[in-house]
Amino acid sequence: MRAAPADSSPTGSPHLLRPHAEQAYADELAALAAADTRQRPPSWRLSPWAVVTYLLGGELDDGTVVSAKYIGSRRLVEVAVATLATDRALLLLGSPGTAKTWLSEHLAAAISGDSTLVVQGTAGTSEDAVRYGWNYARLIAEGPSPAALVPSPVMRAMTTGSVARVEELTRMGAEVQDALITVLSEKTLPIPELSSEVQAVAGFTVIATANDRDRGVNEMSSALRRRFNTVVLPLPASEDAEVEIVTRRVAEIGRSLALPDEPPPVDEVRRVVRIFRELRAGVTGDGRTTLKSPTATLSTAEAISVITGGMTLATHFGDGRLGAEDIAAGLLGAVIKDPSTDPVVWREYLEGVVRDRASWADLYRACRDLEEDGALASPGGA
Repeated sequence: MRAAPADSSPTGSPHLLRPHAEQAYADELAALAAADTRQRPPSWRLSPWAVVTYLLGGELDDGTVVSAKYIGSRRLVEVAVATLATDRALLLLGSPGTAKTWLSEHLAAAISGDSTLVVQGTAGTSEDAVRYGWNYARLIAEGPSPAALVPSPVMRAMTTGSVARVEELTRMGAEVQDALITVLSEKTLPIPELSSEVQAVAGFTVIATANDRDRGVNEMSSALRRRFNTVVLPLPASEDAEVEIVTRRVAEIGRSLALPDEPPPVDEVRRVVRIFRELRAGVTGDGRTTLKSPTATLSTAEAISVITGGMTLATHFGDGRLGAEDIAAGLLGAVIKDPSTDPVVWREYLEGVVRDRASWADLYRACRDLEEDGALASPGGA
């Protein structure tokens, strides 16, 4: 007999570590659907206006507060939603950590009520993931038949008029990418083995994401590019905006990890964000000191990870309040990816910038303590 989950709710249902967007924000989506009187495209759960409100946040006439899922340009979000209301697919392009996957998931949840129709692009992704596969036991026993066919997430989205998501499009081989061309241009998916095809139901569309640092991995063909409307997601425009993003996401993640409800101290979040922004830009915030940049991307997502890891340390091994000693190790792990070059970059920043900021003395000491403990590898070392 299988034991009941150790971490379950009073109703007996297990606690989900990371609910899908449509699960985590079911109440907001329901409130928006009830209040939404605007025109909805075919198969959409919400109108384009309501989708934008769900993403950017707002207050409904009945007093329901909709939380912001994405902090950034309203016009950019409107363009993305308007694209999906046409017959064109959407490509979200940007640096690592610019919330491409996050935005893709929430768009699918708001439009279709289902964000799980996902193809994850990797070097090993095959055409079956985009088109369809076969149940080989049935295929051998019965031959090609509809019952033996295993639909891909894209095919399922076509038959239900839903949003299919393709993550890391340029990580997939060119032949796999090109399997999307007929789907996006003709809105059909041929099945030669059955002498048939699947035609897309109104409302079907594709949201793809791609990392602009992956250029040269598997470039998209011009034919495929033409099938997408591309929206470039920028890094947060200001330090304040990035601090707000990190603080919000850490609070959400903290609830799923049963960390204290108290949000992380803004001063600690700001320090991490400032370090990341300065090292990304190669210059200090006041513009006075030029810096070397590490090989790491130092994205907003990595800043969220550093703060979350620090809060976990503070909760389980400290006094519960996030401090410099809790974030130091996470900082080193985020900055130093290439042991041959990044330790030099970090030491120069630590000694040339962090040490000279009087209010950062505790962080400087915490980072030096880690170095003395051997946490910072020497260039060229193992």
